[in-house]
Amino acid sequence: MTLVPELSSQLSEYLTQSRVALAIASAEDDNPLLMVNGAFTALTGYTAEDVVGQNCRMLQRDAPNVEPRARIHEFLSRDRQPNVRTPIINFRKNGEPFVNLLYMSRLRTLDGEARYIFASQFDVSRSQPELLADYDAALRRTLGNLTPVAGEAGIVVEGTLLTIANTAATIAQAKMMLADLDGPVAHA
Repeated sequence: MTLVPELSSQLSEYLTQSRVALAIASAEDDNPLLMVNGAFTALTGYTAEDVVGQNCRMLQRDAPNVEPRARIHEFLSRDRQPNVRTPIINFRKNGEPFVNLLYMSRLRTLDGEARYIFASQFDVSRSQPELLADYDAALRRTLGNLTPVAGEAGIVVEGTLLTIANTAATIAQAKMMLADLDGPVAHA
């Protein structure tokens, strides 16, 4: 894991220790990754050295991801949209596809400047609904604990988990995305 020099050591340590797969990207330019934690590496197979400085879209390779990309683009282009949550097809370093339930929100300075993009990842490809519920609970705890730690560093965590959709619907959508990826592609 690469530490982001602008983040306080307490905030960096918190992100590093989280069991939830997390990444921090710059809120500027092409949103290059600034840090990823060990859970991100365990999920994707990519180390910090592999991905820091790159945009996370490299995880998508050539997957179409039309709707998820539109939702992410909308989030990134609308400064006042607090967060986004969408399933998206990603690929592990070894080339294995998975459906990532991506959650993104902005981290702002106290004067309102969007400084970072906070992202959480979870593999919902073949998950059971209870595992997604466990992840949702872990992400709620992560965001709840992150807020005061970030506040001490002069960073405001934007957004809430009100964006969590129906768990069963999310699992069903993920399975359909993976089936589309695994199945034969028919062109009209």
